[in-house]
Amino acid sequence: MIRASLLAAFATLQGAAAPSPVPAPVATSAGAPITPEPARILASYPHDTSAFTEGLLIDHGALYESTGREGQSDIRRVDLTSGRVLARVKLPPALFGEGIVAWRHELFSVTWHGGQGFRWNLPALKRSGGFRYDGEGWAMTEDGRNLILSDGTPVLRYLDPATQKVVRRLTVTLGGRPLEQINELEYVDGEILANIWMTRYIVRIDPSDGHVRGVIDLAPLIAKIGPTDRDSVPNGIAYDRTTHKLYVTGKNWPRLFEIAPPQHAP
Repeated sequence: MIRASLLAAFATLQGAAAPSPVPAPVATSAGAPITPEPARILASYPHDTSAFTEGLLIDHGALYESTGREGQSDIRRVDLTSGRVLARVKLPPALFGEGIVAWRHELFSVTWHGGQGFRWNLPALKRSGGFRYDGEGWAMTEDGRNLILSDGTPVLRYLDPATQKVVRRLTVTLGGRPLEQINELEYVDGEILANIWMTRYIVRIDPSDGHVRGVIDLAPLIAKIGPTDRDSVPNGIAYDRTTHKLYVTGKNWPRLFEIAPPQHAP
């Protein structure tokens, strides 16, 4: 369940499966209002409806996706335009796959419970090692220096890519209050974008102090999808740093969307 503090911060939030009018502005820690911005769809592509999406990224032009649920979790390389799976590796059936991040010539992946992480060679997706972490694993990204891990709490952990040890903790706040249910992550032009689980929102996080700079409302995408399963929430953000294109999808969605990147304040 989403905590009451999050519901209050988003004001008229009604959840991902029931698009509603854009919520009232919420105050930042500095007192300036944030009005959620509706996502602007630029294009859409087929997406595997059996993919319970937990992580999404683009590395050297290739789209990678991780999926969850015990017995069904895998990591795959996907053709963006057709949605066809080009290569995949399955996780052990007892594990629930979660987020992924590309670092140099490897892909790191985490699992929901048990603190079990994996490393995979790219682009072959051959296992090259593993690592451990405390607590849950939800999603990952990187800022060019460190890996960044979410676990559903307001605290993002920065990991040394070489040792996977925690080197920094960043508390995310919205309206001066800690923001929970932080899920899929993507580092985009100096901001951390994050899906908020069981909502239709992506928040734009300032990595210097953790405050939310802005909110993207995915209601236009949900209106196109028309999900009927409450678990089919938005999850999956990928940014191509070469083309500057931003892609999002959701769990078991039939489409992957390109949306306009957020506009930064001057």
